[in-house]
Amino acid sequence: MVLFSNKLLVLALAAGSVFAVPAAQAAAYPEHAIRVIVPFAPGGSTDIVARIVTQRMGQVLGQTMVVENRGGAGGAIGATEAARAKPDGYTLSIATVSTMAVNSACRPHNLSYNPLTDFLPVTNFANVPNVIEVNPKFPAKDFKEFVAVLKKNPGKYSFGSSGTCGVLHLFGEAFKMATGTDIVHVPYKGSGPAVIDAVGGQIEILFDNMPSSMPQIQAGKLRA
Repeated sequence: MVLFSNKLLVLALAAGSVFAVPAAQAAAYPEHAIRVIVPFAPGGSTDIVARIVTQRMGQVLGQTMVVENRGGAGGAIGATEAARAKPDGYTLSIATVSTMAVNSACRPHNLSYNPLTDFLPVTNFANVPNVIEVNPKFPAKDFKEFVAVLKKNPGKYSFGSSGTCGVLHLFGEAFKMATGTDIVHVPYKGSGPAVIDAVGGQIEILFDNMPSSMPQIQAGKLRA
């Protein structure tokens, strides 16, 4: 995951440092709360990590970091809102592989922002592993059995992801191609609601990042 800022903000900060604006003329930054857009629903890995990082950022900067969840379309809705925000340094966005790479490849002619020109990175702050997990009632105890059950029952089972054209959707489709299986994709606005449905049995399979699923795996409510 990467913390992104509007491109013009970064350029403005660079110009200020080069031209050495006198301290009396330069306003202290930040003067008020900073908005941080998370392009997925609450409870997912992006949301969890973002809240941990921004809490510490707020302490260091001495200002409130207001996290806003704008889930949908594999992160594209939140990324679009961030790209259109006023470039004054008070709107940041959490970027992921989904918003910066997969979305533009998946819907190249139907994306309202350009990940290469609308943003510049501030810092890379997290890398998280992925996991395939099932509801405990799924009739397989290991990966070999899991694939065998899917092959015997094409189209019977469904898998959830954090959204269409997101990296976890891509993960699921790549799994289907590699194993020759047929499972139905169910997109969510983030991993948070997908985890809830996997635990409740509304979907049998979930492709997810580890942070959002680990508590349920440890509690025995999901099996990895």
